[in-house]
Amino acid sequence: MSEETKTRVLRLGLPKGSLQQATIEKMAKAGYNISVSSRSYVPYVDDPELEIRFIRAQEISRYVEHGYLDAGITGYDWIRENGSKVHEVGEFIFSKATSRPARWVLAVPEDSPIRSVKDLEGKRIATEVVNLTKAWLRKHKVKAEVEFSWGATEVKAHELVDAIVDVTETGTSLRANKLRIVDTLLVSTPRLIANHASWKDDWKRAKIENLALLLRGALEAEKKVGLKMNIREDALPALLENLPALRRPTISRLSVEGWVAVETVIDESVVREIIPQLKAAGAEGIIEYPLNKVVY
Repeated sequence: MSEETKTRVLRLGLPKGSLQQATIEKMAKAGYNISVSSRSYVPYVDDPELEIRFIRAQEISRYVEHGYLDAGITGYDWIRENGSKVHEVGEFIFSKATSRPARWVLAVPEDSPIRSVKDLEGKRIATEVVNLTKAWLRKHKVKAEVEFSWGATEVKAHELVDAIVDVTETGTSLRANKLRIVDTLLVSTPRLIANHASWKDDWKRAKIENLALLLRGALEAEKKVGLKMNIREDALPALLENLPALRRPTISRLSVEGWVAVETVIDESVVREIIPQLKAAGAEGIIEYPLNKVVY
């Protein structure tokens, strides 16, 4: 390895704020351990070829586009809002609360006469995504005033504006504030993005692609578990036929004549149903274990 290759570094932007801890945890599962110190604005990461910067998700795509960052993880919504010209490497669905994508929705008070986008003609809308909202209105040929909201957007809907465009995953907060969803403007998920010049650089591209591979494997592993068990060889065909979740298992012979070991990866959501069935089919020594990564 040349001296130049040893000292090369990829600058990666990660979302600061509410998603910061969740992102650190996902990166750790991918194999990159990050620690943040109050004495330094530069986080430590146990990969000398990486430099991490925590930046507001709203700003990451701009810094990637302009080359301050080589790559970053941010929402598709902020890429669209900023109009950033970046290379999208992949989609990575995770959040601090659920695996549901974020939705930017038009919401109004429950007793509002507004029922569709057409009813917004001449009205006032508060939102953090001004550009997205204006583009949506233009698409529907509706003229309305759109103002930037610095926060507490849900409260404004009852007194200061006619409608809001806000982000939600479940809609719970909107319902709690007695707001009704009228329409969805955009569905957004986190994306790994790269600067176009960085993506054309062979070393940086390989580094970004490796990061994407490991991160995707870590996210995939969160939904699955490993299962090990022993079973009599003559009972194996019936077990595999009746339990399609055990597709492509690894089967190996045991030292005890007539017995085999079966190992597989299945969705965690079916474990509670499948383990009793395995036991009933004759499986013994059933072990369930968590996974760090699943790479296909």
